[in-house]
Amino acid sequence: MVKPVILAVDDEPQVLAAVRRDLLANYADNYRVLGATSGEEAQEILDDLALKEEPVALLLVDQRMPRITGVDLLKRSHDLFPDSRRALLTAYADSDAAIDAINEAQLDYYIMKPWDPPEERLYPILDDLLDDWAAAYRPRFSGVRLIGPRWSRDMYELKSFLASNQVPYRTLDIESDDEAKALLESADKTVGDLPVALLSDGTAISKPTGPELAGKLGLHTAATEEAYDLVIVGAGPSGLAAAVYGSSEGLRTLLVEEAAPGGQAGQSSRIENYLGFPKGLSGSDLARRAVTQAKRFGTELLVPAGVDRVTRKDPFHVVHLSNGSDVTTKAVLISSGVSYRKLDRPGIEELSGVGVYYGTSRFEANLHGDEPVYIVGAGNSAGQGALFVAGFTDSVTILIRGDDLTASMSQYLIDLIDADDRITVRPGTQLMEARGEKRLESLLLDSDGSEEEVEAGAVFIFIGQAPRTEWIADLVETDERGFILTGSDIDSLQGWTADRDPLPMETSVPGIFAAGDVRHGSTKRVATSTGEGATAVRFIHEHLADL
Repeated sequence: MVKPVILAVDDEPQVLAAVRRDLLANYADNYRVLGATSGEEAQEILDDLALKEEPVALLLVDQRMPRITGVDLLKRSHDLFPDSRRALLTAYADSDAAIDAINEAQLDYYIMKPWDPPEERLYPILDDLLDDWAAAYRPRFSGVRLIGPRWSRDMYELKSFLASNQVPYRTLDIESDDEAKALLESADKTVGDLPVALLSDGTAISKPTGPELAGKLGLHTAATEEAYDLVIVGAGPSGLAAAVYGSSEGLRTLLVEEAAPGGQAGQSSRIENYLGFPKGLSGSDLARRAVTQAKRFGTELLVPAGVDRVTRKDPFHVVHLSNGSDVTTKAVLISSGVSYRKLDRPGIEELSGVGVYYGTSRFEANLHGDEPVYIVGAGNSAGQGALFVAGFTDSVTILIRGDDLTASMSQYLIDLIDADDRITVRPGTQLMEARGEKRLESLLLDSDGSEEEVEAGAVFIFIGQAPRTEWIADLVETDERGFILTGSDIDSLQGWTADRDPLPMETSVPGIFAAGDVRHGSTKRVATSTGEGATAVRFIHEHLADL
């Protein structure tokens, strides 16, 4: 644990040396004693400590210094370290200034020079101040700090990235938080640099991307080898299951995920019908457990890392990663999953991330506690989302075009929704427009031809899924909707080079397999996806045996 800091400031080197000597003699075991010979130097030290989030317990500052007086320095320090104790070193002639500073600079005590002997005139005073500080001190958050406006699409994307990858962070609203403004100044940044990410080592990054943050945080984004037995594209349930089984059975396995482990299932607030979890579990928890298991067996996980394309080098394949590097593999498993279809209505794209969301998690729900929330969709994902969000607000409305939910939602979800007074279902209703300035403020609804504007804090959209196959569709055969054809569903074997028929879950290219939601004919259930991932490994072994 980093020791809290005691900062002594005096422009007379001999006096500063004496102060530091006495402080070190009594407090070195529990505190780090630093010194500065001017207000400017002290301010630089405080700025650096604030950026690194190192605690400052006490400032012991001389009053008579050129350019920046002791009182001025103590006033400036308050925004950065509001809980620090503050003491002023004064000569007798400065006692009036010290008394005036008690309120002006929130001064805790002033100490007259000389303070000899320190056992009588220094330590008892500082002991009391440090005891008071220690009693109230709570270790500050140690992680990524994001500075920016609360309602910002860029801030949302950064927060979503960090939350999905389970990286601790906290946000500081530049519009209302004095600490945010002080830290921005300490980092020598301006509002034009927002959002700014502050790392635990004091590094300040302006307008960072997810991959840029990942590199700074030590997430693994580059492959360590040039060749693998199996490369899995997509770390949803099927990809994670394949990684566990592939690695545990001795395959050198690389798992590549462009956003965060868990895929769309990882965004699920609660998976109620997953075997072995009678109380359900969150998608993020499932992803965390699976990642730990896969890594334990030796899977190499790249995140965030994308795949631009795959090229054939029969009987092998070359996977071209988005960072410009290539890896060669004996087999590829496509488990890139699906994404929510976008709703094409006025205002939806403009307010995405600031009240308009696709899917939901605790992160988004926390942003809109006690606000009226709307759900668009009639499937299981919409039902699960509504039940989850109802834990944060008493007003949840599900908008559906049909007459009821029975045609598209599991009965157990319908029963839970019917029994929840916080949730209302509005049949025959469509979302026509999202409205708001900095954030979503209202929705324009159409109920059987009658328009109505309603107040809304957030809207969560679940209107179907589209396969994430644009990067591979020119290589493997897909159906008319873009889902990958495998096994006996393949229409054409033109270009097929193996001396056998395609294996189950194998695509139109030998050695390239597909599993999970991205595959034509899949059941679109988490348990089915994990089963497909595990099953695909069996057929991958058959393919490898022929090489």
